Amino acid sequence: PAVAAPPIAWGACSDSVLIAEHAQCGYIEVPADYQNANGAKILLAVARVAHTSPQSQYQGVMLTNPGGPGAPGLELATLGESVPNGVGAQYDWIGFDPRGVGSSWPSLSCQSEYFAGDRPPFVPTKPAILNQWLQRSKGYADACAANASALLPHMKTTDSARDMDSIRAALGAGQINYYGFSYGTYLGQVYATLFPTHVRRMVLDSNVDPRRVWYDAGLDQAVAIERNIRIWFGWLAKYDGVYHLGTTESTVERLFYKQVAALTRQPAAGIIGPDEWEDAFYAAAYSQSAWTILGSIFSSWVHDHQTAGLIAAYERFDTPGDDNVFAVYTAVACTDAHWPQTWSTWERDFWQAYRVAHFATWNSAWYNGPCLYWSVPAASPVKVKGDHVSALLIDETLDAATPFEGSLEVRKRFPQSSLIAEPGGTTHAGTLFGNECVDGHIADYLATGVLPTRQPGRRADAQCAPFPQPVPGAAASSATPSSAARLALQRPALTHR
Repeated sequence: PAVAAPPIAWGACSDSVLIAEHAQCGYIEVPADYQNANGAKILLAVARVAHTSPQSQYQGVMLTNPGGPGAPGLELATLGESVPNGVGAQYDWIGFDPRGVGSSWPSLSCQSEYFAGDRPPFVPTKPAILNQWLQRSKGYADACAANASALLPHMKTTDSARDMDSIRAALGAGQINYYGFSYGTYLGQVYATLFPTHVRRMVLDSNVDPRRVWYDAGLDQAVAIERNIRIWFGWLAKYDGVYHLGTTESTVERLFYKQVAALTRQPAAGIIGPDEWEDAFYAAAYSQSAWTILGSIFSSWVHDHQTAGLIAAYERFDTPGDDNVFAVYTAVACTDAHWPQTWSTWERDFWQAYRVAHFATWNSAWYNGPCLYWSVPAASPVKVKGDHVSALLIDETLDAATPFEGSLEVRKRFPQSSLIAEPGGTTHAGTLFGNECVDGHIADYLATGVLPTRQPGRRADAQCAPFPQPVPGAAASSATPSSAARLALQRPALTHR
């Protein structure tokens, strides 16, 4: 049950995006440990954009989560304005920074500058490289144990789901509506499992496979990201007249890894080694909206050795010095489910994946490396079940961060749900960005509760064409640091990278 909490004392927001949308902000106090409700308390930062529809059309509160785990969520209170036909105005949109994140208190941090370049190469081709990464992973886990020991045992997805129910209770709502992206879909799945009668409607974009959290998910993701980065290489080859990187996918790929070899010998600007190079281009596997600017950065480096865009793209992805997202990511992922506790298992599995997936496999391994040494025992994963929960599921069939099979599995476990597929789409967590078919389905569901008709078998129930692949324009031949700095996965929805 939710812990009793007083109503949120709404006041002014400090975030410019929230201010522009006339949002209200506040805090809710919740137990650090729900098994000890009278013990230590923590604060969750919450934002609200209230409904503007007539009261007769009001449909309740809509909690949101952008993914991660570890992504801040306050600004998602503004998401309602993106729902077509004014349907978003019928809800109170609630954004919140999950426990340990951003403006919530305490805000977790373990070891600043952990991602600062130049790091050891990801691929452990030599014992010395392997030992460096194992030591780094242990050092990070030890730093978290030293700096955040009080909260670490209470950072599971189940804790955040209970926080959501505390927010529901503080808002005086009998039920919530929910909109989750990426990891946020798993949070929604867990909430629906724990509190099925408290769910009215759910939109889940890019679904985590509840069978694969989190070790197996990282291996699945590496293979899917390899497929998508090669799709991008093929796109660059198609536009060789713009980027001049080669006329075939394989030629572009060879040139890409030629840079990796050169940067291994001599990092660019003392910052960009092979790891930072890979991170700079990681977004190409997540969202085709990044293809043109990353193509320009790749081309500018190859032909002119311009480093500004390259550094900006890497720093946009890893944000050296801001450890909060990664600290929360590890705190959640390492304790949500069990990880193999012997390096030999990891070594076998990741080398096997590397045979078919060169781009991201060892990146994924070391991103999760602290889980080898985590100080807090892991739980058994939640047995996700949504028998009586209405949900609209959406996914692009070539989503790399959360492969499409996850959405099919969630559809199976939520028999009152319907799944919209975007065949051939490679973008992750891309709803409410102007795809009229997809966004129209979302608006219809949020307006009426009616889902696309459920089809028999393990398949999608409706289809929408994804956005077409981008066509580079004249301005795409160069990239400035400012445009590279704006480079983003469309939302901060990294999900067990």
